[in-house]
Amino acid sequence: MNDFLHKLPQFANNHLALSALFVILLLAVIASYVAVLFRKYKELTPAALTLLINRENPLLIDLSARADFEKMHVPGARHVPMSQFDPENKDLARAKELPVVVMDKDGRGNSAKAAPRLVKAGFTKVYVLGGGVLSWQQAQLPLAKGAK
Repeated sequence: MNDFLHKLPQFANNHLALSALFVILLLAVIASYVAVLFRKYKELTPAALTLLINRENPLLIDLSARADFEKMHVPGARHVPMSQFDPENKDLARAKELPVVVMDKDGRGNSAKAAPRLVKAGFTKVYVLGGGVLSWQQAQLPLAKGAK
């Protein structure tokens, strides 16, 4: 190990571009972890969402495309197209103290955009279903079909 540490500066000098790329990637990974720690909403696993549903009866908002929602969704979820999603809506504003869970088909699209908007609008308990409805399906949890 001691020999490795003595040769490291020489390696870094001989491979400057590779060393710089390593440092940049390391900083990017650290920055992404820090950003996750300080964001004001939490990501839930399907098991954690099940516990939340059983304990606190959250508002479930599915931002998937209508066709995806009708194929499968978490039971009790309400479909809201992203184009109509408005955290300032007076009906939604009444639920500011309730836990609110946003989800979409795969957890990468609309839910990641909606959660910060809910936090900015003053919602205190905001969650995102990690992996979306597909992760719920992969966990073999019950699914609902149809428009409601």
